[in-house]
Amino acid sequence: MRPGSHEPRQHRRVSVGSTLLAGAIALAVGTFAFRFAGPALRKRVTISPRTVKLLEIASVVLLTALAVTTLMPSGKGNFGFALPAGVLVAAVLAWRKAPLIVVILSAAVITAGLRLLGLH
Repeated sequence: MRPGSHEPRQHRRVSVGSTLLAGAIALAVGTFAFRFAGPALRKRVTISPRTVKLLEIASVVLLTALAVTTLMPSGKGNFGFALPAGVLVAAVLAWRKAPLIVVILSAAVITAGLRLLGLH
């Protein structure tokens, strides 16, 4: 190899692969640490009932915001009536405490049915 030339590509692939593996291991260790910390610290840390209630409300708000932003398409395209109708059916069924599989399948059937009828 000439002086000043770059490393061969094969070495770079190994480096990227080992970096990804190290990242995956770090995430796995971090996830395990978080899961272990809950039961380990349960008796040492006290959380007020008001804080627990606020955290429960915050989790519902975050999940709702995630669902809305994920289910609604973005961009300039016209997404029509079918998708919002399916989302609305899912929201009503979830609010009525239907089983999750019923919520998902109902929303999919409504959306697909409306698109099949030409109401994109």
